[in-house]
Amino acid sequence: MTHVTNVRPAETLEVCDTHCTHPEAVAQAREVVPNERCVEDASALLKAVADPTRLRMLSALAATELCVHDLSLVVGISESATSHQLRLLKMHRLVTARKVGRSVYYQLADHHVTLLIGNALEHARERER
Repeated sequence: MTHVTNVRPAETLEVCDTHCTHPEAVAQAREVVPNERCVEDASALLKAVADPTRLRMLSALAATELCVHDLSLVVGISESATSHQLRLLKMHRLVTARKVGRSVYYQLADHHVTLLIGNALEHARERER
């Protein structure tokens, strides 16, 4: 193996010394690579989740449904900014809303979002250990 210096000098990336092909592995990997539209949609979803404020919001909504006012208090931003972020999260189908009288309550859209947020945060916590 040859070591190639990555962006940070302390880290190295191992690469093959030869340019051999493993046809079975290539075929297996190609079978599971999604089509372009699916990749674009998933990428957009991950970009929406990647914002720290939105991730905090999603984390709070993983615990319980919240109205805009309560969510703004949890996250520490204005109600207007919270509404703006919720519109984006709703557009990406990450949250849903239900209206009760004059109040609107937000929650995570489904178990996929719950798993995504939970796994991302657990992965980050493992790095802290």
